[in-house]
Amino acid sequence: MPAAVRLYSHGGPEALRYEEVEGLEPGAGEVRIRQSWAGINFVDIYHRTGLYPLPSLPACLGVEAAGVIDAIGAGVTNLAIGQRVAWAGVPAGGYAKARVINADRLIVLPDDIEEQAAAAVMLRGITAHMLLHRVWPVRRGDTLLIHAAAGGLGQILTRWAKRLGAEVIGVVGGERKAELARAAGADVVIDRHRADFVAEVGELTGGRGVNIAYDGVGGETLLRTLDCVRPFGLIASIGQASGTLPDIPLADIGPRRSLILARPSVFAYMADRESYRTAAAEVFDLLRSGLSVEVDRTFPLEAAAEGHRALESGETVGSLLLDLR
Repeated sequence: MPAAVRLYSHGGPEALRYEEVEGLEPGAGEVRIRQSWAGINFVDIYHRTGLYPLPSLPACLGVEAAGVIDAIGAGVTNLAIGQRVAWAGVPAGGYAKARVINADRLIVLPDDIEEQAAAAVMLRGITAHMLLHRVWPVRRGDTLLIHAAAGGLGQILTRWAKRLGAEVIGVVGGERKAELARAAGADVVIDRHRADFVAEVGELTGGRGVNIAYDGVGGETLLRTLDCVRPFGLIASIGQASGTLPDIPLADIGPRRSLILARPSVFAYMADRESYRTAAAEVFDLLRSGLSVEVDRTFPLEAAAEGHRALESGETVGSLLLDLR
């Protein structure tokens, strides 16, 4: 019987329960995947704590994975048993050695894309596509500010933005993370433990500010980022690793600052089938052309709680994965 990690009540990492599951026969329009790798993401922590509640409990966490189809339900004609596939989005179900999923959510993996790489890049890659091409189409010469630039999303954003001709200012916490952000291509890296990022951005841009800022920290960081963006520039709030999001009065956005503040959801983006498939195809193209995806560490399924603790510690860099093989 396949195993999964399920959540019965909101709480800390100890709320994650490893158990065997049954009843995994695909219905009409569905397939069953034998999953090999799954990503561990901050949204999983938000689901675990109830900050972003799942529709019902008990539930299996995990919003991206890759594996092989091993059963097909009625009416599915465009997929075959044995095909390697990946998926991202909801309903969740990555923390499981097997899952049933709607066939429309699956992306067939090209022969030259490894399952581990796909699981490490699907959610972050599609998020980066949304931010760089939909929320604000980044152009050559734009200046970007990326908080948590050494994280999994931060590194992908940096590498992709540099390919688009943008200048990247990365903010990190610590020299080790600074080295990783530089390796990803950031033009300038600010260690927030050693310098005030608002003052540094002002000096680097001659007081003008950046065109776009991406913040997944929230709290005071998001508030202070308002002072880093030039008039008619954009701040994309894409997470709240600090645990909070501030209330921002409209008067703080304009007219003096004349800013655009966005709170885009990658899940809303992926809900559109065309956007989902287009973004995934472009992410795979980037992998083929040399875009590297850093995997910080991997955990067996039964150690999912350890993965959550590692991510919450703030000491991880790159992607965290569950090894489901």
